[in-house]
This record gives sequence, structure tokens and C-alpha cells, in this order.
Amino acid sequence: MKKILKYYLLISAVCFWHIDSHAETKDLSPQQHYEQMQRKLATGWNTWDTRSALTHVLLPYGAAIDLHVIDGKGIRKNSFTIGSGLLHAGPHTYDGKYTDISLRWNDQKLRIESSADSLENIIRITPLEGNNPEGKIIVVLKGVWQRDVKIQVNGQLFQFRPGNLKQEIKGQAYGKWVKSERNEITFSTQEPITICCGSDIEPVKAQNKLRESADRFVNNNKKQYGDDYEVYNAMQNVLSWDNIYDPTIRKVITPVSRDWNINWSSNPNYGGFVLFCWDSYFASMMFSAGNRELAYANAVEITKSITESGFVPNFYSGNDYKSRDRSQPPVGSLAVWSLYKKYGDKWLLELLYPDLIRWNRWWDKNRNIDGLLCWGSSPYPRVTYRNHEYGSVNNHYGGCLESGLDNSHMFDNVPFDTERHMLLQNDVGLSSLYIMDCKLLALIAQELGYKKDVKELRKRAKQYSIELQKLWDEEEGLYYNRRIDTGEKNPRISPTNFYPMLANIPSQTQAERMVKEHLMNPQEFWGEWVIPATPRNDPAFKDNDYWRGRIWAPLNFLVYMGLQNYDLPEVRKAVAEKSKTLLLKEWLKDGSVYENYDSVLGEGPHRRSDRFYHWGALLSYIALIEDGYIAPIKIND
Repeated sequence: MKKILKYYLLISAVCFWHIDSHAETKDLSPQQHYEQMQRKLATGWNTWDTRSALTHVLLPYGAAIDLHVIDGKGIRKNSFTIGSGLLHAGPHTYDGKYTDISLRWNDQKLRIESSADSLENIIRITPLEGNNPEGKIIVVLKGVWQRDVKIQVNGQLFQFRPGNLKQEIKGQAYGKWVKSERNEITFSTQEPITICCGSDIEPVKAQNKLRESADRFVNNNKKQYGDDYEVYNAMQNVLSWDNIYDPTIRKVITPVSRDWNINWSSNPNYGGFVLFCWDSYFASMMFSAGNRELAYANAVEITKSITESGFVPNFYSGNDYKSRDRSQPPVGSLAVWSLYKKYGDKWLLELLYPDLIRWNRWWDKNRNIDGLLCWGSSPYPRVTYRNHEYGSVNNHYGGCLESGLDNSHMFDNVPFDTERHMLLQNDVGLSSLYIMDCKLLALIAQELGYKKDVKELRKRAKQYSIELQKLWDEEEGLYYNRRIDTGEKNPRISPTNFYPMLANIPSQTQAERMVKEHLMNPQEFWGEWVIPATPRNDPAFKDNDYWRGRIWAPLNFLVYMGLQNYDLPEVRKAVAEKSKTLLLKEWLKDGSVYENYDSVLGEGPHRRSDRFYHWGALLSYIALIEDGYIAPIKIND
């Protein structure tokens, strides 16, 4: 009877706690919801520091274990980024509870694993075959980002005392000890090194705990994703390793890659960050497969970087530095609506809708010529602290940058109007994305009860849809960009010419022609590796340089999403399978997720292809949708 009563009281307490907790969160404003979420994200041990993937930081306190490496010749290196090729990224949970990465620098070949839980963090460094035992690891104990952290080192023992934590965090490092001085403990890499922080655990037990964390990570993902385990693993790993905390904005964010962050800070001690517009929205969609908080964080941070003029900028960095002349493809509503469809949090819609509709109205007011949109770059007061972007303001290159397809062949010889601040070309891709944006924002407005906005958005979608149909070429079976200066179609096409399917503009018959005559035409876009940003029969295809000829995951993704709106299951499956094969080719070889890929060889390495760039994992995301692990978003939902 006592056991039954005890059980009843426990259940009652849990129920009352749930009710009270719900009551507390129910009264929060959308902004308070988000701030609460960010505080939750910025806790625990993780690879938070953009400066080096081998720095483990405890948030919110800023205590850090930073690993420096000395090779056999005595050369010391104190920062390691994944895109440099020195690191082979392995599994990484979103919350930092398990990480695994291998280092190959000079003559040092090491594996570094970690397992974290609350204040406890275990790090184990294991020499790999071919490692020079004359090398050394320096365990540097410190406080980062000017956080108040007192540190004591005594031989192989150490302790942290963060200024806002009442208790000390004690630790011990094990291995072939060389020396200790100030806040550094040096070990030989001849033997394994184990660092136990916040725990009295011995090395053998620490190693067992690491294995348990690793097995839990692998088994959970294998159980959930089966044959697509590596497909999901690639996506989770690149997102997790690129995830950082930036102290200048005090937020957890996920830049496109750590390498891109290096030169984006006025204070090198902080490391810096940069968020790009459509990249961040795509990241939020990918995060939604496994982490609600990180999905929201990236969608919110890029949306809230909206400029004074009313558009989400091409890039946003520290010190309020952002591209005030240009935006990027309007995919924000696609990301936010997909998050809402999965999680159902209306507060997220309430938080972001005002900025999203403001952005939508900005396009219509500032980039419209003859009823359709053009890419552009508008002049603005010089209010930022950096100058290198000024050469691309209100000119042809700035307009190309707004498209996100920087050096695309589609813009060759297209004039730029400095009075209207636009490339003189009605763009099929942009206009289609805009119609999609209107339709999705109308759905969001309807959820929020904004009837007037629903009417406005649907009217605008209809107007642009009518105009877009005028770009259909019945003879060629495709929508073509239209030159404003000549009134003629631009015959140079790209995957963006298929974007009308995203907005549900073509009929089924038109969509079938677009696919058969162009997408699956081996003279244009089809082949062993797809979808090239430039058709194979265009002279620029051979350039194999950035957006000229190479394969880009976001283009595959948006074309695939457009196919979702039509009865074309075989084509959709083929695009998904080829995307998966391309992703796995490099991922299984060297653990890389590339910014773009070679359209002939299916390879990632290139002087203008970051090797660990998160939107490359959209190739995974496509496959996971096709294989039924992620629900697709259809524009007419």
C-alpha cells in the first residue's frame, strides 16, 4: 500500500509540475520563448569555439579545454578548422554528448573523442598508425571570451572556478606526462591521453564511458535511419561540427562552415561569424530532422538580421555588418512553414511573420520590372566598418551576388541599370521563388488570423503567376529569362528555369515537357552526376568554376521540391538517388561534405569548394525525404 501511495504521489507531482511548467511557458511572448530556447542551447560542454574544433567549452561559464599540438620537430599549432583538411570529422551529437574527430597534421596522427554530461567531460586522445611518438599534446586550461574563470594546475591535476558557478570543477589528465606550467599540461603522444573534467573517473572507466556514448549514438541513428544511416550521419555531422556559440551576439548559430568565419571578426580573440541568407534557412530545415532548438535558432537569427530597408541580407556578421545593398533567394517562408508543419509552434510564426512579410513586400517594391522580378543591388549609406564589399554595390556583380549564383553564365552580358539598381532581366527563378513565398506566407497569415494579409498575398501570387506564364516557350517546352533591354528570351538556362514547379505554375503536361526535354536530357542536365548549374552543352560548362558547370546541392533540392508538386515519381526518385550517390562518394571516402561538386567526375575537391559546408548535406536531405524519413512540403498544403 505504501508503494502504491508513493507511486501516486510521484505521478501527481509530475503532473502538477507539467501543468505549472506549461502555465509558465504559455504566458511567454514569442521573443521570450526564443530567448528561453537560446539559454537552453548555450549550456554544457561542446565544440562551441569557431577558432578551433579541438577546443571544448563549457557554457554558459566559458571554461575551456583547448588542445594544442606539437609535432616531432617542435612546431606548435593552436587552432584546427575542419575545412583545412587536417581534420577528419566523425560523429558529433547536436548537444556535444559525444564527439569523434581524427587529426592528421605534419607527423601527428591522432584520434580525439569526447563524452560530456552536465559538468563532466571526458576527452581521450589516441595515437593512430604512423604517428610520430616524439610529438606532444598541450592541454591548455583557460577561460574564453573574457569570461571570469579562475584556473589552477598542479601536475596532472587541474580545476576551474567560473565566476558565476559556486562550485569548483576539478579534473585530472592521464598519460605520459612531460611537464606542467601555468595553465598548461604537456603530454607525449607516444601513449593515449585521457582528460577527465568534473569527474574522478579512472582512464579505463572513462574509455568505457566513451564507448557507451559512441555506441548509443550509432545505434540510435542506425535504428532510426536503417540503410540511410550514413546519409543522415553526413548531414548531422556537418551541421554539428559547424555549430558554434558567438559571444558578440550571445547566441548559438550554425555558419556555413568554420573556415568561412575566420576573417569575419574585428576581434580575433572571438573568432567571428558570418551567416548567409538562404544557406541559414536550408540549415534550419535540415536541423528539423533531429533538433528543434537549432532549427529555430538559425531561422530566427537570419530573419532577425533584416535590414532597415526591409530585406533579409545576403550576409550578416558581427558589429551589425551586413549586405545592406542586396538580399538573397526568398526561401525563408519555406523554412519557417516546414518547421511549423513539423513542430506546430505558433509562437515561431508570430515571431518571424512580420519580418517575412516585410521582406516579401520589399521584393515587389524594389525588384519589379514589367510585373516580374530582377536581381539587383541598391546603394546605401556607408555605415559599416569594413570596405571590401563597396566594389559590388549598385553594379552588375552586386546583382549577381543577390542571386546567390555569383558567377552564373545566365548573367553574362546582361546590362545593369544603376538608376533602377537591377540587372535588366526578368528572372524565372526569382519570380518563381517569390510566388512560392507569397503562397506560403498566405498560409502563415491564415494560421495567425491575418485575413487582410492573406488576401494581399494571394492577389500578389496570382498577378505574378499570370506574368510568369508569359515566359513559357511552347516550342522549347521551358520557361526562359527575359531580357528587359531587348524584350527577348535569354537562351542560357540553369536549374532555376525549373523553379516554376516550386510555385505550382506549370500544368502537369508542361512539367512533363520540362523534365523530359530538358532536365533528363543528357545534352543539358542529365548524366551520371546531376544537376549541373550550367547545362552540358553551354560553353561555360567547361569552366568548372563555382556556379559555372558544377553541381550545387541547393539547386538539386529546389528542383526536387518542385517535382513534389507533380505526378513524376520516377524522376523524383532518380534525382534523389543520384543526389545520395554523389554525397556518399566523398563522405565515405574522407568524411567531407562539399560546397559544390564536379559535374563530370562527381568529386568535391576544388579551389572554390569548401570541404565541410553544411548546405552540401541537402543532398542527404533530399534522399531522406524520398525514402520517407522526412515529410515533404508541398506548396499547396
